[in-house]
Amino acid sequence: MALQKTKKLIRSYVPFYRRNLAIAIPVMLSQLGQAMVMLADTMMVGRIGTNELAAVSFANAVFLVGFVLAQGIAFGSTPVIGPNYATGNYRKAGLLFQHSIVVDATAAIAIGGGMYALSYFMDRMGQEEAVWRLAVPYYRTLVISLFPYLIFLAFKQFMEGLGNTKYAMQITILTALLNILLNWIFIFGKCGCPAMGVLGAGIATLISRCCMPILYLALFRKRPSIWRYFRFFGKRLNWKDVSRLSSIGLPIGLQMFIECSCFSLSAIMAGWFGSTSLASHEIAMNISSLTFMVVTGIASGTTIRVSHQLGQQHYTDMRKAGIASMHLSICYNLICALLMLTFRHQIPLAYTSDANVIGLSATLLIFAALYQIADGLQSVTLGALRGMSDVHLPMVIATTGYVCINLPISYLLGVKAHWGIYGIWTGFIIGLYAVAGMAIIRYLTKTRQIIRGAAAN
Repeated sequence: MALQKTKKLIRSYVPFYRRNLAIAIPVMLSQLGQAMVMLADTMMVGRIGTNELAAVSFANAVFLVGFVLAQGIAFGSTPVIGPNYATGNYRKAGLLFQHSIVVDATAAIAIGGGMYALSYFMDRMGQEEAVWRLAVPYYRTLVISLFPYLIFLAFKQFMEGLGNTKYAMQITILTALLNILLNWIFIFGKCGCPAMGVLGAGIATLISRCCMPILYLALFRKRPSIWRYFRFFGKRLNWKDVSRLSSIGLPIGLQMFIECSCFSLSAIMAGWFGSTSLASHEIAMNISSLTFMVVTGIASGTTIRVSHQLGQQHYTDMRKAGIASMHLSICYNLICALLMLTFRHQIPLAYTSDANVIGLSATLLIFAALYQIADGLQSVTLGALRGMSDVHLPMVIATTGYVCINLPISYLLGVKAHWGIYGIWTGFIIGLYAVAGMAIIRYLTKTRQIIRGAAAN
């Protein structure tokens, strides 16, 4: 009897799995394209030496903190544009697109300026001199690339609000391939160019990101049905729209900032135990980030689906869309965990030939496998909450899980209890499961309240 009920329940979710995946798969491929850039930087630079690999790890850890804050602000436009598009208010969707470009450009300038200033203090973050000297020029190049990337995100998030995720996928994969080609040329000095090592990887990323908004604009120009949205732009800024987009985007950015800061600070702590620990940490985190990119694709698709169902007032379907994505996340992350455990000794070989780094990386991949399900669930559930523009309490949840639980445990176990890098990764596991649990409770409670409120009216 229980088995029959389970089968019936699963069958009721099948249409939601299909709809969510139809939107999420292009986003997954787009996210994988972005991950390919970091993966290529890490793998190709790792072939030069351990210090170079550690420098990329250090620079990326610092850069990602500001990067995800800016990225999160850009994410705020999709849940605002989505309901307007779903109800046929195309003019308003166009105006929101205009204002999202302004918000994103402003965020890029403000955050990028602060990030660039931070580069003058990277020598004081406890890293070995050979590491931070290589890291600083690479990091500064990444910071410059933030502006074109944020403009690209304005286009991308607008199209996702319209339910179109394929264009971003095509552009991201194309520019990722360009980045890999330029990496080969600039890092190793091919086609007549001087070998620039770590800095070459940064220049390749900058060029590829500059191409992203240019390609999107060219694509828009060839599609009259999309180009018409530019004609809906107003002559003056509507500060209410700017405020609305900022009030949604900023908490999302802060939530992502808090999460990434935790991981970045952990990477800095890993560097306290030497370049071998930092390089091993980077390999394990790189693989974990690669699997996480697929989950963020599911999360973005969930944001779109939930926002459209909310706009159409299909509240029960809205709830089930979010839960369906949780099911998909669990299945996917369970497979990833098993693959990490099975191939943990082979995976590091793609990055380095250093036996010490390979051995430590294999152990850290066990830790990464243990938190896969929690990492996926927290991302997808927070994406569902974003679809309802519920962003303030999730920011509190992130602060509690990462700042009050993850970081203190990582520091106490890693530094004070002398567990080293293993203590740091134990903090990851505990913090991620705490955030996932709190986010799921919030989503189930919030959707239940909305459904009951609609029934009462």
